[in-house]
Amino acid sequence: MLIGVSLGTAGERPASDRATSPTPARGAGEASTTDDDWNPALSVGPPGWLLKRCLDVAGGLLGLALLSPFLALIAIAIRRTSPGGALYTQVRVGKDGTRFRIYKLRTMVEDADTRLDEVMHLNVHASEFGDGRLYKIVDDPRVTRLGAFLRRFSLDELPQLVNVVKGEMSLVGPRPLAPIEDQHVVGWARTRRSVRPGLTGPWQVLGRNAIPFQEMMRLDCAYVSRWSFARDLALLARTVPAALRGERAC
Repeated sequence: MLIGVSLGTAGERPASDRATSPTPARGAGEASTTDDDWNPALSVGPPGWLLKRCLDVAGGLLGLALLSPFLALIAIAIRRTSPGGALYTQVRVGKDGTRFRIYKLRTMVEDADTRLDEVMHLNVHASEFGDGRLYKIVDDPRVTRLGAFLRRFSLDELPQLVNVVKGEMSLVGPRPLAPIEDQHVVGWARTRRSVRPGLTGPWQVLGRNAIPFQEMMRLDCAYVSRWSFARDLALLARTVPAALRGERAC
């Protein structure tokens, strides 16, 4: 699979890195990333961060202004079709390990968190890749009918524009991980923490749940080490078509 934003081949390191950092063989389900000595460097300096932050604030505010009526209608539909509030918050790990609450439209039944143990055997990453470090549940019985539609097209993620404006997230960046997932990010993969997590990014554009944990780490670190404003714009441009396809969403 080729990454169309000059990130290279999915999971591939730069040639200079590959020449000096051979990768030992390993199983997909190994619990750490310390067996690979790839050391991606942060490529974004202060001018780049300022430009990126300006895009985040402008894009976030514009997105909220344009989408607010649409989000209000979805919120009303959520309240009318299932008990509970329209918004859902969850703790995620952000830049430099800072924890924050991410905003989402509620797509599950109200008591979903208390029923997590009932569905852990449905984790697609454990069943397909033998690696349970990411938690994505296929055919989750806790998801409402409306919630399934929202998830398919990533509409439940739109309230994260608030996180972007607040400076907790960026429009583009690594996927925001839950603490239970982030505990497995060690060694060179910690480079992904050097930037704010993104509303979209390589993982979302290139295959979402079809990409295993280790490959996602490589994509995220490649994004950080080769960041440019043009690549952010390219990923944003590819996000809408990827979301509309509704593939591998759960």
